[in-house]
Amino acid sequence: MANPILSFIDLVDGGLSEESDEHESEEEEDESEEEEDEEEEGTVDADSAVYHADLTGAAGSAPETAAARNGDEEVGNKRRRRGGSEAVSVDGVGSAECSQGSSSQWNRNEMDGLFCSICLEPWTNDGDHHISCLPCGHLFGMSCIKRWLQQRSNSGKCPQCNKKCALKDIRKLFVSQIVSVDEESQKRIRSLEAKCDSLEKKESAWCKREVQWRKRELELQDKVQHLTERATYLEHLLGDTQNGTSGVVNANGVREGRFVAGQNFGSKFCGQAYSCNFILEKELQVDGARLFDVDESNQIILISRRLDGIGGRHVLTKMSLIPPYDRDDILLPRDTRAIRDLRISSSNSDLALFACLGKKLSVLSMESNNVILTYDLPAAAWTCSWDLNNPYYAYAGLQNGSLWVFDMRRTAGPVESRRGLSNNPIHTVHSLSHNSALPSGARSVLSASSIGLCLWNFGCAEEGPTLVPQTENQGVCISLAYCPSNDDIVASYRPKVETPVETLLSQPQLTPTRGGFGQGTVGSHVLLKRADINCVDRLGSACTNVCDIGLPKSAIINVGNHSTLFASQDKLSSELVLQELPSFTTLQRLKLQKDPLRDLKYSPAIKQGLLSCLSGDKLQLFSTKLSGKR
Repeated sequence: MANPILSFIDLVDGGLSEESDEHESEEEEDESEEEEDEEEEGTVDADSAVYHADLTGAAGSAPETAAARNGDEEVGNKRRRRGGSEAVSVDGVGSAECSQGSSSQWNRNEMDGLFCSICLEPWTNDGDHHISCLPCGHLFGMSCIKRWLQQRSNSGKCPQCNKKCALKDIRKLFVSQIVSVDEESQKRIRSLEAKCDSLEKKESAWCKREVQWRKRELELQDKVQHLTERATYLEHLLGDTQNGTSGVVNANGVREGRFVAGQNFGSKFCGQAYSCNFILEKELQVDGARLFDVDESNQIILISRRLDGIGGRHVLTKMSLIPPYDRDDILLPRDTRAIRDLRISSSNSDLALFACLGKKLSVLSMESNNVILTYDLPAAAWTCSWDLNNPYYAYAGLQNGSLWVFDMRRTAGPVESRRGLSNNPIHTVHSLSHNSALPSGARSVLSASSIGLCLWNFGCAEEGPTLVPQTENQGVCISLAYCPSNDDIVASYRPKVETPVETLLSQPQLTPTRGGFGQGTVGSHVLLKRADINCVDRLGSACTNVCDIGLPKSAIINVGNHSTLFASQDKLSSELVLQELPSFTTLQRLKLQKDPLRDLKYSPAIKQGLLSCLSGDKLQLFSTKLSGKR
């Protein structure tokens, strides 16, 4: 039995062929007219074959009736308008490709989603050709499927699958567009999304690794910097070894260190070898800082600063040595002038003593951050110190050369005051540890002024002051360092302006030339040790580069196992030099942030030992292990 869809198409194609023949006979000759008719008929037959194969498929052939052959003229006109060539290539390929099953199947599926399978025209979302469907799910234009089902020859079957249906089964679909999702594409999309998630996780992991590697890179850079500094130190040490020192024994049988070119004298003096090495731990920005002291027990640094601007007030800043290094500014009275010295009590860390040019000596409570006691002085105070043996006593060295003694239990004024050997200002005062040769209750104080070192005794018959012997003709005393644990004393001198250097120093010059005023000059360090009430032994001395202006700071470092170092600034190289005592052999050079070195303190009670240096607006913290090997 003939397929009804095929019969319907043949009927439409026959009408189209006749119309075409009549039209072309009016314009062309009879011969060409017959040839064109034959070509057109062949084209329509091919189109019918393709259309029959696409629409019927496995559904089999439907009964062919006269009603099917007398199909709707409107459908035929639409098909005529589409043209024979379009009918041949309705699948989007040539007639040769139409025979390939896979291509035909792909284009049929495409057509099912776009056109009505009866009239091959796009369906609409309104009007007679409204998109509709049958219970089997196939889609058609409303007018086409109605005409199809109204024909008796079709027996109420779907044009595509031959399932039974009726007019009442037609359902309009109220959608503007129909889009079908390709399941394979969806699977591929899900696969790509999973791959993207995996790549994002990998990227996050690599970012974390990158952060770790950057941190590691910074650590390695710090190590490289440390090794570079260590190499520089070793180079300096090698130079000092090649231009080393030799021991000279004086008339008293005491060895004095002296720099002599061409002699080898390394870090092994009297069989000693040191493993002490200071490492930079932290640099802190402290704008306007001038002086500081360290509270060893509470791990706090007290800094004397002046605020920026004209007429800036003087403040004391408490800074914690524990990260994140919290700070607390303490405003001082407006009549407080520049602070010349600052000391935290070793026996009572809640109290700090500071001397200022405003002719005042003040006591600060570290707990309440308030000035609790102030003494008026007849002259500007240049230095101050707590007594090492009595927590109530304090000392102040004045600009007129006098030394004043205060008892914190007496707030009215000093308990004693003495004039010095000259009117030169006392720039450094150190309370000496108790000596067994002194009577009970006696106290000793060592002071330094331009004329040299003076020894003061209080509470005994020989009260002084007396000039310390064996320091004559050394020049101008500019610095004094004292170590209470072993009574070592180092005084630094520079030559007097009116006296040539050659007549003041028996040692040869360390450097032959200088860079001019403010660039340093040839001076000396003298090592002393207190032996009795008024007796101080000289253990050695060495030439060095010292400041030609100002009063530099220095410190003595006791690193244990009877090992002692001396820290001072080399003005020529602007480095902090650590020298072994008593030989004054250079062991290490530390780079300072800026010249000059404003203040220097060593604190042995903070973990490994802390060497604090204030230069410019930077506070550098160097630490070391307190270990010395013999």
